[in-house]
Amino acid sequence: MKLTEKLGLAALHRMDPETAHGLSIKALKAGLAPAPGPVTSARLRTRVAGLDLPNPVGLAAGFDKNAEVLGPLSRAGFGFIEVGAVTPRPQPGNPKPRLFRLIEDLAAINRFGFNNDGMEAMERRLANRPKDAVIGLNLGANKDSDDRPGDFAKVLDHCAAHLDFATVNVSSPNTEKLRDLQGKAALTALLSGVVETRNALPRPLPIFLKIAPDLTEAELQDIADVARETGVDAVIATNTTLSRDGLRSGHKGQAGGLSGAPLFEKSTRVLARLSQLTDGQIPLIGVGGIGTAKQAYAKICAGASAVQFYTAMVYGGISLAAEIAQGLDDLLAQDGFTTVEQAVGSKREDWL
Repeated sequence: MKLTEKLGLAALHRMDPETAHGLSIKALKAGLAPAPGPVTSARLRTRVAGLDLPNPVGLAAGFDKNAEVLGPLSRAGFGFIEVGAVTPRPQPGNPKPRLFRLIEDLAAINRFGFNNDGMEAMERRLANRPKDAVIGLNLGANKDSDDRPGDFAKVLDHCAAHLDFATVNVSSPNTEKLRDLQGKAALTALLSGVVETRNALPRPLPIFLKIAPDLTEAELQDIADVARETGVDAVIATNTTLSRDGLRSGHKGQAGGLSGAPLFEKSTRVLARLSQLTDGQIPLIGVGGIGTAKQAYAKICAGASAVQFYTAMVYGGISLAAEIAQGLDDLLAQDGFTTVEQAVGSKREDWL
């Protein structure tokens, strides 16, 4: 991390977290960010769910909720970018304050509640996206919707022309009863509707499913079964957790989803178990607690074909994207792997 980025982060940490996040988006719009371009090599280039990625290190949903800085993000070193979550109608989300830094834990708690500008604004911005980047959209449902499953399909249909993939997000803990859609019957119906909408598009695209880390063994088995039955192209494991085990920060009692370093072990164990349950038939994307190349590599060795991160940038800056990708290249070479695919699941048993 350069000195200027260090000083910028120090200044942002003196502000309310949500205000600081807004300023970081403005800084990216102004060009005040590293722009090494997508970090890539013959070893890092990989194909996941039909997508050709320059590297397997992606930006998780939530940072650029409204697709405001796709250009700068596409030049920051990421192999792919996920924006959103977006709902059919704009909504303000939950009352503020709703974002908390847990500095002692290198973590964050949020209870945003799908605050976003809605699919109309999202579609307009995505229409001007960089064409040389891999960009996906996290689909959400309005809090007051009479048809939440239908909301996911509606957003997909409206924005699909400008996307490379879309993610069904039923794992946020911040919209009441949203996680109920992870149940087998409800999830099968929801995903079937989304896949049917996808199949009717002029240009079909991969559909990902994002799951929570707080699932029982039986629920994980259901997820694996439903993903196979409905034809989902990949599963993202995992979203934020409701657990507060081992936290030290004064904000540990805040309601919402916990992300960052404390989630790493729990989310990686869920990932490895899901890899075992799906027997490598469905690509997995590992998310939760990644802040170093070593942790990204651990997710891949546990069963992930690609990874995503977000919260670590609060503490390490956006230059982490390039650092993690470059470090991952070195770790793959160190262990004698010539491709990312060779490493996927190679140490899965260590996490079971």
